[in-house]
Amino acid sequence: MTTESRRLPVPESPSAEAFRAFFETVELPAALCDTQLCLKLGNSAFARFCFDHGLTVEQMMEGLGQARMPEDGAACVVEVPLPQGGVVVMELARRGESISVVGRRESELMRGQLVVVEQALLEQARTEGVLLDLGRSVAEAGSEEELVAAVARGVKELFPGRAFCIRIIDARTGGLTSLYAEGRLKEGSREPLVLKRTAVEKMHLTAASIPVGKVVVAALVPLLFEGSTGGVSAPLVASGQLYGVINLEYPASLRDEPDPLQDERVLVQLANQVAVAVKNAKLIDELTFVRKYLEELLEKANALILVANRDKKVVVFNQAISRLTGFSKEEVLGQDVFSLVPEDEHLRLASVLAAAMRGEAVPNFELRLRTRAGEARVSFATSSALTSQGEVEGVMAIGQDVTVVAQLEQRVIHAEKLASMGKLAASVAHEINNPMTAVVAYSESLLQRAMMMGSAGAADSEKLRKILESGQRILRFTRDLTSYARPAKDKVERVQLNALVDKAVGYCEHVLTQSKVKVERDYGEMPPLPAVPANLEQVFVNLITNACHAMKPGGQVMLRTRREGREAVVWVKDTGSGIEPTHLSRIFEPFFTTKTEGNGTGLGLSIVQRIVEKHGGRLGVESELGQGTTFTVRLPLAD
Repeated sequence: MTTESRRLPVPESPSAEAFRAFFETVELPAALCDTQLCLKLGNSAFARFCFDHGLTVEQMMEGLGQARMPEDGAACVVEVPLPQGGVVVMELARRGESISVVGRRESELMRGQLVVVEQALLEQARTEGVLLDLGRSVAEAGSEEELVAAVARGVKELFPGRAFCIRIIDARTGGLTSLYAEGRLKEGSREPLVLKRTAVEKMHLTAASIPVGKVVVAALVPLLFEGSTGGVSAPLVASGQLYGVINLEYPASLRDEPDPLQDERVLVQLANQVAVAVKNAKLIDELTFVRKYLEELLEKANALILVANRDKKVVVFNQAISRLTGFSKEEVLGQDVFSLVPEDEHLRLASVLAAAMRGEAVPNFELRLRTRAGEARVSFATSSALTSQGEVEGVMAIGQDVTVVAQLEQRVIHAEKLASMGKLAASVAHEINNPMTAVVAYSESLLQRAMMMGSAGAADSEKLRKILESGQRILRFTRDLTSYARPAKDKVERVQLNALVDKAVGYCEHVLTQSKVKVERDYGEMPPLPAVPANLEQVFVNLITNACHAMKPGGQVMLRTRREGREAVVWVKDTGSGIEPTHLSRIFEPFFTTKTEGNGTGLGLSIVQRIVEKHGGRLGVESELGQGTTFTVRLPLAD
């Protein structure tokens, strides 16, 4: 098998005439030049291109002569000024010693410009979208902290890769209230705030609105972050007040070349939106504080405050009236105001509410309020609660508990009684002492005569001795009555407490017999103690007598004495009906008594307490209904 080799024909290079013909048919305005930009060849499209732009071919080449030649294999764009203004764009490309020149048509220029415009519009749409989302976020922010966090998210999205700092201040004091920084701040860059003078002038900030010492106005704003190469800032201004500043800076590691003018324009838009939000947030905070302060003022006021709306529903019920009635705020709010008063007061209350709804004030209006324990009488002054338009929207009543005033008046009466007690006691003592002195003197004389008679007068001696002791006790009582207002100077002696209690039981023998009450004694070993014997006897006579009056026949009085440390203690306990809890705290008050008219003056326990306290002791009481009462007398022992 043989192989036949064939030589393929090599195409011949076009001739110069063929190249020129091809070059002429090209529709693009094109020309060939040497490295000195001297024209070698240009097509008819190139000549028309020059003519269309008001240039000759020679003028176009002269304009290109000012351009910088591209490197071999490279290309560049050259703008040639036109006589009528504007420029024409030419593309130069170099291949060896030849340079091609191609003119750009208007469509190509417009296409490039449209791309730029499209990119700008997309960026503007993105910016507006971020600002719109930011507006929603700051509007929903419930606090300054949430607002600053929302602004930080918006800044990150608008200016990726930048370092930034958001500082919020108090518009009045200039004090820093919030700070957020994305980046490493320099030492001491938190305060004071530095504002650019041109920005202050553009925002029309006055010197009065710039807090002295907290804000500085300068020609340039110093960089806040370490490693920054530049930056822009925008103050937060709303209604002529400064609320803070946002600083945006460019780290050295930023990839894209920043456009400070564009960044500043967008940052100002953002700052204007944020400033209004900060102002509103601070106004809301102030309104919330004022509202809470007023609510606390009404709630803690030392006066009865009640507010009802036009529907006569309770909307304010403060602590003072809650304590008086015993009803909690939760139980009353929203309820009908008539539910707080008895039914027979409804008509009077309705007339007062009607007058208040007409805008008429009703001073010194008294009525009864329902309470958990019964009723309380109060005095109110009412006024109309008005809306901002001057319309009546409810009734406010401020008052006081008249029951307390009545108690104070009663105490004044008691004090006046005590003040007159001295004079009364002196006259009573005078009227009693004269006949009783005679009784004591004659009984003492008869007792001595009976004792001299020996056994014949023994029976009478015991009776006369009791008459004498009872007469002396009456005289001592008159002295105690006088000493209640002006203490008598009785002589202190060392007494045996157990014997003194027994003596008091002897004085009460007739009461014990009449009441059919037994006495049980439980005495402990007791050292002598300093006391006025007659006065101390009166204490136990009163306590034993009261115990007898509190019991039915068959009751029992238990007397117990013990030593506890440096005190001698005596317990007087009965098996009676006990004392009402409401009366227990008042039994030592002068003139207070639970006995029927004519059976007590209410001075017994008051005098007993005074005698015990004069001895440096204490008088206590414990009682339970149906279980009896125990009085405790504590007296100091001698040192």
